[in-house]
This record gives sequence, structure tokens and C-alpha cells, in this order.
Amino acid sequence: MRPIALLITLAVTLSLLAFQVHSEPGSSSWLPPKISYLQSAEEETIHEALARSGWQTLPESSPNFGYVNNAFWFRMDVPSQPDRQILDISYPLLDSVEFFLLKDGEIRDQTRVGDSLPFEHRPLNHPTFLIPFQTESGKHYEIVLRVDSHGSLQVPIRIWAQNELFDAIAVEDQLHSLYYGVLITVIFFNVFIFLALRELTYLLYVLSTFSYLFLLAALRGVTFQILWPDNPVLHNQSVLLAIPSAMLLTLLFGRSFLRLRDNAPRIDLVVRLFIALNLAAIAGTFVLDYNTSIRLSVALAIPGCLLMTFTGPVLWMRGVPQAMFYTIAWGLLTIGSAITATNKYGWIPTNFVTTYGMEIGSALEAILLTIALAARLYQERAGKMLAREAELNAMAARRKAELRMMDQALHSPLTGLPNRTSFEMVINDLINREPKKRHAIGIIYLTNLQAITKTLGHRNTDRLLELAASRFNSIISELPGVRPIEVTDQRSFHLASLEPAALGFIVDADVIAAAPRSIVLALEQLGEPIDYLGMQLPLDPQTGVSIYPDHAQDTNALIRRAYIAQESDEARDRSLAYYQPSRDSYSADRLTLVSEFRQALRDNELALYLQPKLCLKSDEIIGVEALIRWPGRKVPIPADELVVIAEQTGLIKPLTRWVLEQSLVVRNALIERGYPIGVSVNISPNNLREPEFPLYVQRLMAAHPRHRGQIILEVTETSMMLDPLNSLRALQSLDATGIPLSIDDFGSGYSSLSYIKQLPAKEIKIDRSLIHDLLNESEDRVIVQTTIDMCHSLGYQVVAEGVENEATRALLKSMGCDMIQGYLLTPPLPLRELQNWLDNRVSGAARQIG
Repeated sequence: MRPIALLITLAVTLSLLAFQVHSEPGSSSWLPPKISYLQSAEEETIHEALARSGWQTLPESSPNFGYVNNAFWFRMDVPSQPDRQILDISYPLLDSVEFFLLKDGEIRDQTRVGDSLPFEHRPLNHPTFLIPFQTESGKHYEIVLRVDSHGSLQVPIRIWAQNELFDAIAVEDQLHSLYYGVLITVIFFNVFIFLALRELTYLLYVLSTFSYLFLLAALRGVTFQILWPDNPVLHNQSVLLAIPSAMLLTLLFGRSFLRLRDNAPRIDLVVRLFIALNLAAIAGTFVLDYNTSIRLSVALAIPGCLLMTFTGPVLWMRGVPQAMFYTIAWGLLTIGSAITATNKYGWIPTNFVTTYGMEIGSALEAILLTIALAARLYQERAGKMLAREAELNAMAARRKAELRMMDQALHSPLTGLPNRTSFEMVINDLINREPKKRHAIGIIYLTNLQAITKTLGHRNTDRLLELAASRFNSIISELPGVRPIEVTDQRSFHLASLEPAALGFIVDADVIAAAPRSIVLALEQLGEPIDYLGMQLPLDPQTGVSIYPDHAQDTNALIRRAYIAQESDEARDRSLAYYQPSRDSYSADRLTLVSEFRQALRDNELALYLQPKLCLKSDEIIGVEALIRWPGRKVPIPADELVVIAEQTGLIKPLTRWVLEQSLVVRNALIERGYPIGVSVNISPNNLREPEFPLYVQRLMAAHPRHRGQIILEVTETSMMLDPLNSLRALQSLDATGIPLSIDDFGSGYSSLSYIKQLPAKEIKIDRSLIHDLLNESEDRVIVQTTIDMCHSLGYQVVAEGVENEATRALLKSMGCDMIQGYLLTPPLPLRELQNWLDNRVSGAARQIG
């Protein structure tokens, strides 16, 4: 700021010195004491003008008629001096100046100059009109001028001694050079700022300052002298363009600098109107005559300057920071421009201030606006620093929030343990970093958690899980070869929460395999009840383990197979089980099998195979059991496995209905063949849980009354004990409608006698596991005999399954068993083969009788 202040002081000082040089003539220059003038007639010669009457004395020292369309004659006496003298007309924008030097009334010298002529016509190479002449002592000399111009007609006249003129010109040129240097420095300074910031305001300021520089250089004739000395037409056109262009760029800069669109919308509309008018004035320079165009441009410049002069204080009062500098700077320029403009109109006399007012004002304005832009740059920089600081704070807050969200995304909100996503990331990282090592993935499932939730509620269960997570994490962290899932300065986790009832961990499979005692100890600690609310609550954890790369190569498969392992019977019995592919009922092959099974059921590709039941008393076939088969499949699937698949996939409902409907078809065929025997159909415990199943069976039997009482539903003892109350309710509903019921696989479950007594069954089928070694195992014979006697006492008929030889048949008959079923008679057969078998058996019996 200090160098700029010194520059302002220097500019003002030099301006005052220049004013002093021009306003106080001494021995070096003088103003003519009296100038007479006469309006020139067209094509009038000097002699005709001198001979005319009407010459008037000029009231001021320097002629200034403003914008007129006439030429004028001027005459003045010149004292005779032996030295060479120079006439100085310091206004360079005159179209034509004819100079006549009269000696005792006769023309001694004659010269014609003007900016309508090429620059080379001037006697001296200078932007203004300098005309040298020589006088002699003792003679009367008079100078006569004829001046014609389409612009402002002002003729500031001064007569110099030659040597003193050159000294004065040198001083004046230095002042102009200083002025041009100030503006050029300002221009380049702001060009560099614009190139650095790429902000339009700085570019507009550069163009605005350059337009003033060009305008003032054109008004002084410098551009004519330097740029196009041989083309006066181009020079005049550049003068016409310079004024509205400077005003246009000034308005654009002021609008951008003061942000009028935001700070003063109404003033912005007026400024935009003046911008449009100046654009029109620029276009008018190409179609209007010189006098009209120059007057129009100056006429627009005056109110435009006043508008911006008014705008600055208004925004200053509104608190716009840049408005103070702009008001002062623009005020200086406006005053200088207004003085120069009014001088051009001839309203005020010509002197240094009126002649160079625009230069002085523009120099001060350029310096002050540079200060303003520098201040604005500083303010914007400070604002940007504050904004950057705020942005950094916001980024830090956002980063903190992101870290918190990331922490929440990777941790269980309940236990605080790493969640499934974090667990999978750690496994992936281990596999990528140590692909040759064996990694054991363990899943701990809390099987008793659901029962605890039903008893104590979710809130207590959540608290219990927090305690369990902390305790289990501590236990797992002591395992040899355990891999940390997350380690920070504040905490260390070796356990992950995959779901509320499932936890995961990772250990080195080879290391843990070498320390079996630590596994047993950890299982014992995990199985201990947790003390909560004065209660010892067992969570009954079951652990399943899968090993990379033995069981799978990717994370999802490893976790899935560890889940499968913990669901196995081995995990239920020993609390720990390793994944075994042979026991995986959820493999891809199984999914394919399910899809094929569903399609086979839809396309009726399944079939019923029939195994007969023999009455031991009458030795007659009194019924058959319908067994599901898939005959079209290349690899046979056991019937038990098909039923399990159907139960797990929800196909058991349509499958049971298909079997029941097909059993009616089978019995119709048997009746038509002469065998009105019953058909037994196995139903699943899932069917007993269907509310609409009894109603479906009732409607089916009602639609086929021919088979009422002959379609027997078999349900296993084990399946009933999974849900004894609902099973009993469903069986009683079926019995009430006359549907015969049979208890299959009796002796393989754990049903009580009191429960058996409540069953509405007509028939009990002893499981083949008790029949297989009946001949060799006395204990089995005792159990079978007791079962037969008990069932008879309760009113049940007894069927023995799995009879494969005559000795077993004879023994069962001696024990009082009612019926047998097994390979002794025949394996399960398709309907047609069974019919043939029955026919052959009847034929054989007939031959024996015959």
C-alpha cells in the first residue's frame, strides 16, 4: 500500500508542476495579447477574409467554440524577434489548420496541417500542431489561421521561442510518459492477476484501463503519430470508437466489480441500458458523420459517468466493501472527464486542467482501483482462507462422521463386535496374503437364545448378548493360532457377530489341530451358563468349522459350510463338528436336485410303487403301502431322501396331495382287477401342521365315496413327537371323519404309553429295526411280544415291517402279529407288476387247492 500511496503523491505533484509550466508563461512562451476571429465563408481566401468587416475580438485567451460545423479565421499580431519562433496549437484533433505569416500585410509564409492529412505534412514530428516561423526586427508581423474541424473546434494557441519549446515539450513528454507508464503498469499488474485467478473482473478492468489509455493517446494524437501516420481516416475512426468503447468497458467493469446484479438489481438494469446505448454508439461510428457521432458519444459518456458516480455512494451506504474505493476513484475520473467533456463543448475555457483533466482523473482512478482490486484480492483471499478453514473443518467433521458410519457399518450395534462384513473382509485378506496356509473358520451358534428371548424378552436378551460377546471374545482369544479380526489401541477383537445368535472366529487350522486340549477347554468354557439377573442361563452353543482350502476356496462358501457343520447331529451331541461334504444337504447338487424334483412333480414323472401287506391268519393280501419313486432318473434317489427334500423345500404339500390322488387311481385299478384292498399312504408331520389338510382329505374322500375307509394315512411315531399336541389334534380331526390312521415305525421313537393311548389309530406298524434280528436277539423278541400284546389290549392291529424270511414270519404269527410286510412277499412294485404278482399268487393258491 505504501508504494502505491507514494505513486499517487508523485502523480499529483507532477500534475501540479505541469500545470505550473503551462499556466505561468515566462520568457520562454507567451499568449497573444489579442486574438480576433471571423466565421469563414465557403471557398473564402485570406485576402477576402481580411477585407471583410465583422472581425471580433476573442473575449478569452484561447479560442473554443465547441462542436460547430463552420470554419473560423483567427488573426493576431506577432512581435518581431530575431530568433526562430514556433506556433503551438496544443489540440491535435483539428481537421485543417491553414497558417499564414503576414509581413507588412503581405504573405511571407504559408503552411497547411491537420489530422485529415497524413502526418508527414506536419513541419515538426509532434502529436500537436507545431508550426515554426521566422521574423525580423523592425517589421510588423501578423499570423492568420483558418481552422476547420468536424469535431470540437478549440484552438489553444501559444507562441514559443524554439529552444524553450523543446525544453517544455521534453518536460511534458516526461509527464505523459509517467502517465502512460502508470496505466501500463496497472494493466500488466492486473493481467498477471487475471491469468492467476481467471476472474472476469480483472480482465474487464484491464480492458477498461487500456481503453482509457488508448482514448487519451488518441485525443492527444499519439496513436496517429505512432500507429497509422499515413491513414488519417483510420485515425479519425479510432477516435470515434475510443470514446464509446471506453465507456462500454467502464460500465462492464463497474457492473462486475460492484456485483450490481446481486447488490443493486434496479441500477443494474439502468447500467445494462447504457451498455446497450454505447454498443449502438459504437455501431453508429460507421454510419454517422464525424460531428454527429462524436457528439453522441460524448453525450452518452456524461450521464454514464454520472450514473456510475451515483452508483458508488449508494452501494457504499449499503455496506458493499468495494464501493468506497470505487466511489473515490470514479469520482476523480468523473470530475476529470466532465471537465474535459465540458471543455470540448466550449462551456469552459482551455487550460491545463481542462485539457488534461481526463488524464489526471484516469491515472488516479487506475491507481485507486488497483488498490481496490488488491484490497478485494486480499479480502477474497482472507475469505477463501476462512472458507478453506471452514471447509477443512467440515471435511474433518465429515471424515469423523464417515469414520463413525464406517465403524457402525463394520460393527454390530448390539455387541460392538465386528460384523459379518468385517469378518468376510478379514477372511478375504487372509486368503490373499497367506494362500498356502490352512485357515479354520468357526461359527458358534447360540441354540438356546430364542427360548431365552421368549422367556425374558428382547431387552434382556440384548444385554445377555453383550455379556456373552465379551466373555466369548475373551475365551476365543486364548485359543492357539487364533487370528485377530480387529486390533486397535483401545480394543482387540477375535470374535465377530454374524447375526444375533451366531458368532464367528478364525484360527490357524494346523496350529489348533496340534492343541486338542485347548479345544476341549474352550468348548467347556463356552458351554458354561451365564449369570444374569441371578439366573444361570445356558446358551447351549454349537460350533461348526470349515477349513480353507480343504472345504472351500472362497469366503462365502467357507462361512456357509461352517453353518452347515454346526447344524449337524455331531454338533448337537459334541458341541463341535467339522464340515463333511457327504452330510451337506445344501450343496449345489442338492439345489439342482430340488429343481429337477419340482419339475418332475409338475410333469407327473413320479410314480407310486406298491408293497403288499399279508394277513397272517387268512394268508391273504389285505392291503398295499404306496411308496414314492422317481423311475425316470438316471441316478436313483431313495424315497426317504425325496421326502426330506420335499419337507425342506415346501414341496411336501403338493407331493402329499399328488400321492393321495394317485392312490385313488391305484385302488380303482386294483378294484377293476378284482382286488378291493386298502391303500396306505405316508403323510409328513408338515402335513399335520397344515390347518386345511384334514378338510382337504375329507373333501377328497367325499368326492370318491367308493374308497371311504380304504385309504389309510400312515404317520411315523417320531414325526408325531416333534409336535405332539398339534399332531394329536390333526389326527383326531381326520379320525372324526372316518379316515383310518396307522402309526408307522413304532418303537423307533420315544413316545409315552399315555400318548399312544390317546392316538385315534387303528393300526400299529412295528419298525423294521426290531424285526431284523428278531430270530437272534431275545431282547427284541421280548419287546416285540410286549408291543403286540399292548397294542391288542388297546384295540390296535399290528403290522410287522421288514420281514424277509419264513422263520421270522412263523415266529411273528406265533406271537399273535396280525400282518406282515417285507421282501419275503415282494419288493415294492409298480401297479402293473403288482397286479401280475397278485394274479400269479391267486393262481398259485388255486392250483394248490385243486
